[in-house]
Amino acid sequence: MLVVQKFGGSSVATPERIKKVAKRVVDTKRAGNQVVVVVSAMGDTTDNLIDLARQLTDNPSDREMDMLLSTGEQVSIALLAMAIDSLGEAVTSLTGPQAGITTNDVHAKARITGINTERLFKELDDGKIVVVAGFQGQNDNGDITTLGRGGSDTTAVAIAAAIDADICEIFTDVDGVYTCDPRVVPRARKLDCISYDEMLELASLGAVVLQPRAVEFAKHHNVVLHVRSSFNKNPGTIVQEVSSMEKQMVVSGVAHDLNVVKMALYDVPDRPGIAMQVFSALAERNINVDMIIQSANRNEVNDISFTITRDDLPKALPVMEAVTEQIAAKGFTYDDNVAKVSIVGAGMVSNPGVAASMFDALAEAGINIQMISTSEIKVSCIIRADQVEKAVSAIHSKFGLDSENEASTAC
Repeated sequence: MLVVQKFGGSSVATPERIKKVAKRVVDTKRAGNQVVVVVSAMGDTTDNLIDLARQLTDNPSDREMDMLLSTGEQVSIALLAMAIDSLGEAVTSLTGPQAGITTNDVHAKARITGINTERLFKELDDGKIVVVAGFQGQNDNGDITTLGRGGSDTTAVAIAAAIDADICEIFTDVDGVYTCDPRVVPRARKLDCISYDEMLELASLGAVVLQPRAVEFAKHHNVVLHVRSSFNKNPGTIVQEVSSMEKQMVVSGVAHDLNVVKMALYDVPDRPGIAMQVFSALAERNINVDMIIQSANRNEVNDISFTITRDDLPKALPVMEAVTEQIAAKGFTYDDNVAKVSIVGAGMVSNPGVAASMFDALAEAGINIQMISTSEIKVSCIIRADQVEKAVSAIHSKFGLDSENEASTAC
């Protein structure tokens, strides 16, 4: 088999853990497989590098931040390659550019545009284990780019798709995908299998097990994912196309996200093109907007509320100041003391009343809803940040997802 394995920062946080990862990789190779390994930076390396930069300047350029942050993964690949070599297996480490990964020009949030697999296949054909730096690539100018938080997942899935791997194993510090964060609700259950669409929604809504773009890539290229722990040999969660799952579970999981800011524009003139001006200005700064609500017209003005990530707030504030003046709105405000809680499930399509049950759970817990958005397989609500744990627990129990309840999660 041709196997891609990805190990996150916690899996390679110390020399002892790197040795264990090396042993696991070597065992996979000696079982008769060809292996490509993608690794993240060690432990808190990326955060430490960001802190180092901020000691020098409050506004470092995205290009230089990419140059800095990409060094974390280069440390990991070199150390892991040394550990594998010490176990007697041929190995080579490659940076993202050396592995043929090309991206667009958006620093800090680059997207992979292609992978030249020639070098990868050459090393594999020579019998080597190939260790690739995740999270990074190279644009057409030859500059190093990074893929954003969780980008190593995307690197692994993209490589798996490019080389037509049989499976892509994502090793992390949890046993798989749970019905919700077990640190918030200890009664959460591990899912044996989940569909691409459900996993994509959960990842987009705050479940940190997988990066959303990685799941999107896997779905588009039909790459089977196996999310499992790097600290034990237990089976994890398979992410793949599943046609019958909606018949088994109405709601598969509950996600929450604290990296949310609610913004609002007040007394916005109600005329064509206003929304375009607002959201185009944000898009030009690569600020992603999530939930959007426009109030009913009153006296030819209305209010527009939307959410962005907390990370984008510093960039969004000057944009909103300029837009408020351009469109002659009365003003804008923001609230960073909010969180998003969501339910996801393919079975929601054919089961009416799911949203009402979620709202009932929140009402019974005394939690007020500030914003609501829905799709075929998700319902999301904005609530106060300090109520998120109570909300997740109440919703989890409402839909029978607690560990003492029986629900099929088989593929």
